[in-house]
Formats: sequence, structure tokens, C-alpha cells
Amino acid sequence: MLPIITEELSSEVFGEVFQDVQSWRKNMVQYLKEENPEINSAILEVAKYDESIDLKAVALGAYLSYRLLELATENDNLTIEA
Repeated sequence: MLPIITEELSSEVFGEVFQDVQSWRKNMVQYLKEENPEINSAILEVAKYDESIDLKAVALGAYLSYRLLELATENDNLTIEA
């Protein structure tokens, strides 16, 4: 089961992302290359699949979703351990 992404968590991540979208996206590319290269490759493959879609927009949405799920999972694990 996927973790719950709270409004508080969403606001926190959106605030981080929208300070500098291009920089955040580039940092996520590097982060995922190290942390989970298979996911990074999948994101880039999907984004390149159709020339009519915006590669950067697809990647941003995917990286944002990944980060939200990652943080929500960490929060769930902290709650379980407490």
C-alpha cells in the first residue's frame, strides 16, 4: 500500500520545488541516478517516447511524485517506529 501524502508534506515539497524548478529538477536527476537509476531511466524513457510531449514537464511531474512518495514513506516509517 502506498503511503498517505499529507497536505502539509505536499506544501513543504512544492515550496522547495517552486523556489527554482530547473535547479530542483536537475538535482533530482542526479539524486535518482545514484539512489534509484532504474527509476531515473524509466522516467527519461517515458519522456522521450513521444516527441510531442514536453520532456522537462514529464520529468518534473515524475520526480515530484517520487519525492512525495519517498518522504511520505519516511514519515510512515517514523510513525511506526515511535
